[in-house]
Amino acid sequence: MRVPAISSIFCALAPLQRGIAALALCAGAMTGCAKHEFNNIDITGADYAREIALTDTSGQARTLADYRGKLVVVFFGYTQCPDVCPATLAELARVRHDLGANAERMQVVFVTLDPARDKPELLARYVPAFDPSFVALYGSEAQIAATAREFRLFSQKVGASDSTSYTLDHTAGSFVFDRAGHVRLLIRGQAKEAEIVADLKRLIG
Repeated sequence: MRVPAISSIFCALAPLQRGIAALALCAGAMTGCAKHEFNNIDITGADYAREIALTDTSGQARTLADYRGKLVVVFFGYTQCPDVCPATLAELARVRHDLGANAERMQVVFVTLDPARDKPELLARYVPAFDPSFVALYGSEAQIAATAREFRLFSQKVGASDSTSYTLDHTAGSFVFDRAGHVRLLIRGQAKEAEIVADLKRLIG
């Protein structure tokens, strides 16, 4: 549950004699006097996870603005991940299906944390295999590192640095942007499918 904005608290406590002034403040507050509760972590207004500037598998430069008008779910991972990444992508595919008529309003964007091995050709086969609508983005080592910093992600190689069989320890979670392009939620790694669907429906509605 988010901590209410100061203006919201003021709305709830303002004495009656403030009348119209208090009502005007309520109406103008970003969160309003009503609380919006989500199953996942509400990060509305965060000063991170604000932008992505990478490349899709067709070679087209992409930013979050390209998906404006849809709920965008951004997940960071790598194709050789043995468990969490494929499980998350499979879950997001089921979530999209469960949205029914609203499925077209959801866009999943997979960002690789392993640009050394996740070449565009591999990403183009791997990610859409979970759902044809899913998009994969990649970049240089420097671009991926900068994006990880912007999203406050942890990512670290496990295994010999000169080997190609290493794994990555990384933050497991997905970021949800509303249809105006503002970050709203962090989906927990262990979130239940029904909880995610309910949160996305609330944002769509």
